[in-house]
Amino acid sequence: MGVRWPRIRLSGTFAAAVVLATALVACSDETAETPGSSSKPHPAPAVFGATSVVTDRLAAPWSIAFHGGVALIGERDSARVLELDARGGTRAVATIPGVAGTGEGGMLGIAVRDGNLYVYSTTPDGNRLQRYPLTGQPGSLGIGPGETLLNEIASARYHNGGRIAFGPDGMLYATVGDAGDRASAQDRNALTGKILRMTPEGRVPRDNPFPGSLVYSYGHRNPQGIGWAADGTLYASEFGQDTWDELNIIEAGGNYGWPEVEGAAGRPEFIDPVQQWEPAVASPSGVAVTEDALFVANLRGERLREIPLSDPSVSAEHLAGEYGRLRDVVTAPDGALWVLTNNTDGRGDPRPGDDRVLRIVPGR
Repeated sequence: MGVRWPRIRLSGTFAAAVVLATALVACSDETAETPGSSSKPHPAPAVFGATSVVTDRLAAPWSIAFHGGVALIGERDSARVLELDARGGTRAVATIPGVAGTGEGGMLGIAVRDGNLYVYSTTPDGNRLQRYPLTGQPGSLGIGPGETLLNEIASARYHNGGRIAFGPDGMLYATVGDAGDRASAQDRNALTGKILRMTPEGRVPRDNPFPGSLVYSYGHRNPQGIGWAADGTLYASEFGQDTWDELNIIEAGGNYGWPEVEGAAGRPEFIDPVQQWEPAVASPSGVAVTEDALFVANLRGERLREIPLSDPSVSAEHLAGEYGRLRDVVTAPDGALWVLTNNTDGRGDPRPGDDRVLRIVPGR
């Protein structure tokens, strides 16, 4: 059963500016008025049909990408890139060499563009971004020699960021955590605590906000999801510390406040999130954008959150507690949502058959 969009009553200094998402399960019909929230019309939350399992028994999977109609899955700890066949069978395309992550590090985001596989991973010398040509045909894919586009980005056991994606402008974006160095998020000469923008070859685009710099936005703690609406708006999910996780609309050159502020601060020098959540119901990671909504996979919150693009201050929830931790969500070529569980990463409670890729067809 679907839901109406919950509107959460706020209190405190910035109550009129920010909507705080709470644990409202997807079968609830409760709503509440929110002072200052938009009254613009927006579509009803999605009604999910049957959820099917595309594949299972994955080991600490982190990211999904599509090479044409073939799904590729990256496993964080094994550094394997797997391809799926039509029946959900898996085959190893490659094991990325040199990956040596600990804690939250390892082989993180993957993306595909123009026959190349892009990989963000952790090595003994830091995080790096590489490009590999994909070879062969579905069922026998492989990779050619790799090219390192960016390396020696500071890494740590925590806060590595790691999501990569191509924007509608053809540029490659990468989320980079602060790697435990909080002050670096405000240092525009450091790559940590940033969202980076580069050409497919790893060069600085001429129209980046800071001349000669890959930095697109800064003041981030640990962003792990990025996605674009059809109008070009860039959304990013971000892990906070103890108080607020965030959904931000990213502006070129924008300062999102970490570590000076966490969540909405109402200070003109920083850009406030459009929505924030307590970490217990969030820990947002991968993001997928459909025609009229944004979907966010949540780890600790164990739910898929849906935000209407027409009013990003409200949200509804799906799959709450049903499949455990959710690491990534992507839109498949047929328009279905693919959701990646993440219960085998050392922080979850694995169930028989974990981890899985779920397929969901959202409707209205």
